[in-house]
Amino acid sequence: MMSFQDHFSKQASEYARYRPHYPSELFVYLASISPGRQLAWDCGTGNGQAARELVKHFSQVVATNASADQLAQAVAHARIDYRIERAEDVSLETHSVDLVTVAIAVHWFDLEQFYQAVRRVLVTNGVLAVWTYHLPVIEPSIDRVVTHYYRNVLAGYWPEQMRYVDERYQTLPFPFDPLQPPEFAMQTDWDLGHILGFLESWSATRRYQQERGQHPVSVIWPELTETWGEPSQRRSIRWPLYLKVGLIGRIAT
Repeated sequence: MMSFQDHFSKQASEYARYRPHYPSELFVYLASISPGRQLAWDCGTGNGQAARELVKHFSQVVATNASADQLAQAVAHARIDYRIERAEDVSLETHSVDLVTVAIAVHWFDLEQFYQAVRRVLVTNGVLAVWTYHLPVIEPSIDRVVTHYYRNVLAGYWPEQMRYVDERYQTLPFPFDPLQPPEFAMQTDWDLGHILGFLESWSATRRYQQERGQHPVSVIWPELTETWGEPSQRRSIRWPLYLKVGLIGRIAT
C-alpha cells in the first residue's frame, strides 16, 4: 500500500491563498453529465475550492483530504461534509455517489486502490472527473522565466509522480469509459507579488529551500522582476485545464 505523501501541509495557508480558481463552467458541465444531483465526492479536496463549487449543483458534497492542515483552511458550509480520510479508504456508502472529482491531486494517489474505491461508491453510470493544470501562460518573456524555474532551478526537487502533470495527464492510467469534455481554463489577473506567492506555494520550492538553505526564487528574481516591470502591474494569466472524465457503468478494456 502506498502511504500518504504529504507535500502540502507545511504551506497549507499559502496554497489556499495563492492558487487560481477553477471556472464555474467546469462544474456546470460536470453536473450536467452526472446521473443525479444528490451527492458528490470531492477527493483530495485540499482547502475545499472545488467542493464549494460543487455544492452549488449538488444537495450534498463530501470533501475528503488526508491532510488535516489542508482541511483547516477550508471554508465551512452546511452542505459540505469535510472528512480527514485517504482517497483509498473513504467511508462513503456503496453506490451512493453521483460524481467523484479530483482536482490536481489524483497523481498522488495509489491509483489502483483509489479506482477500486471509486467503483464501489459510484452509482451506475456515475462519473469520475480528474483534472490538472501546468504552468501559467502570461506572455512569452515571463513564461520563459517561470519555465526555467520549474524545469531547471527546481530539477530534482519534484516528486516522481509529477511526471503525470508534466504529461498533462495524457499518460495517467484511467480504465473507464472516456467522455470528451469541452475545453476549460482558469483565468485571473495577478500582480508580481501574487505570482511570487504562487511559486512559493510549490512543494519543490519548499524542499529546495529546506535542503539548500537558500530560497530558489532568488535565482530567477532579477530576471523575473525585469520582465514583469512595475510590481503592482496586474497581468492576465491563464492556465488550461487537462481533464479526464469517465463513466463507471462499464470498465474500458
